[in-house]
Amino acid sequence: MTTPGFTIHPSSYDAVIFDLDGVITKTAEVHAAAWKQMFDEYLEKRGEREGISYEPFDRTADYRRYVDGKPRYDGVKSFLESRSIDIPYGDPGDKPGEETICGLGNRKNQLFNNLLEKDGAPVFESTVDLIRSLRENGVKTAIASSSKNCVAVLESAGLAHLFEAKVDGVDLAELGLDGKPAPDMFLEAARRLGVDPHRAIVVEDAIAGIEAGKRGKFGYVVGVDREDQTEALEESGAHLVVKDLAEILVAAQSESNTAALPSALAQLEQIQIRVHNKRLAVFLDYDGTLTPIVESPDKAVLSEEMRSTVEELARYCTVGIMSGRDLKDVQELVGIDSIHYGGSHGFDIAGPREHKLESQQGTEFLPILDTAEQALKKRLAHTAGALVERKKFSIAVHYRRVADDRVPEVENVVDEVLSSESRLHKSSGKKVFELQPKIDWHKGKALLWLLHELELNEPDVLPFYIGDDTTDEDGFRALRDQGITIVVEEASRTTEAQYRLANPDEVREFLQKLASLLKGEE
Repeated sequence: MTTPGFTIHPSSYDAVIFDLDGVITKTAEVHAAAWKQMFDEYLEKRGEREGISYEPFDRTADYRRYVDGKPRYDGVKSFLESRSIDIPYGDPGDKPGEETICGLGNRKNQLFNNLLEKDGAPVFESTVDLIRSLRENGVKTAIASSSKNCVAVLESAGLAHLFEAKVDGVDLAELGLDGKPAPDMFLEAARRLGVDPHRAIVVEDAIAGIEAGKRGKFGYVVGVDREDQTEALEESGAHLVVKDLAEILVAAQSESNTAALPSALAQLEQIQIRVHNKRLAVFLDYDGTLTPIVESPDKAVLSEEMRSTVEELARYCTVGIMSGRDLKDVQELVGIDSIHYGGSHGFDIAGPREHKLESQQGTEFLPILDTAEQALKKRLAHTAGALVERKKFSIAVHYRRVADDRVPEVENVVDEVLSSESRLHKSSGKKVFELQPKIDWHKGKALLWLLHELELNEPDVLPFYIGDDTTDEDGFRALRDQGITIVVEEASRTTEAQYRLANPDEVREFLQKLASLLKGEE
């Protein structure tokens, strides 16, 4: 288990989903008090009627084991079963205190609201500070609480405005979702935020909530130990357990200049230390990384020496090519069956035949791209040197061979075509403008998706990403806090990579040394 402390990088996670009681608000004690009063009243009354002495509700052990984190009626049923008591389920409209699951649950809710109205909802200030820091750095936040009093508690604490989405006990009933430890609530919160679960973090203090985060395959699950149950939270699936959320930091986005970066070849000894006892996943761009930049895309041919180097590396670790080219194009150019490929900047992904791994994003945009392609070809037909290259999920307009004084004309045409279709957006690379579907997908998200699908998003895996273009910055951001990122660039520009290599020749040398390291460890 990781030692306490964790930094959330906005490039790696899109959202954090919080439980309420015991994580944000100090209402766990209020809940425990309400549960104890309700259960003890009922057990005493039932015991007198039956001439039996029932063991009272324990505010620590019973609360944690049977009711913490669960929907209210599930908690009632769970605890009564521990005392071998079977009563009718009843109806949510039952009067508080009526001898049904719902009636007892409603009595507990009545007692809780009385205590809340009397004393208010105190909060953990360190958690509130973390939530504000997340929002300031562009990370979305949501609440997923089994409590039907979630809204009342948030409003009482003045925190309702800090969350883009909420899923609580009321939503649970209306949508017919299963409560924790089922992952339904967290998955619904992720859906409402518009984020992938593996790009989201779950923060919980209850064992049932930790299990829900694990079952939902969320990218990271943080346990908050308020009750000296670190071991139990870890065993339930928490990646990290902290005593207080002050131990969690949020990183600001950062950039460096390529000229200031250390050479990956010169720092090989340092990289070797990180590689030791790790499984590697190495992802590579194609143009400008494995081959030199050339005037025409069809001239970027992979050398046999580079091909054999990549093939050798693939014998010892997972290797993938993440290119702006079409999937079939880059597969044919590289010609290695044992590696993974991402075409069209990760919109089109395929693995080796034995993996049967495929993914396509944005297929509904194909007709829109068809229309834009025809418009661009028609309007640039007489612009000397301009090349419109249609890829399956994007359109590249190359201007490397266009006279400098006519480049603004090319960009104006691209912008005008773009203005007629709001569902596409423009990105820029080395002497190229590219039109792509306007959806939240790029090389970085494709890399994280691949790591997740290949079950490589684990502490013992060290991912690499090597690329040269501005489109590769998304990949650098995605892996910055968990892997090694290398930009291939001789000129000076800003980047979020950690190391640099000057050209494809240095890339080949680096990959050869990396393969030798892995071969030696094997």
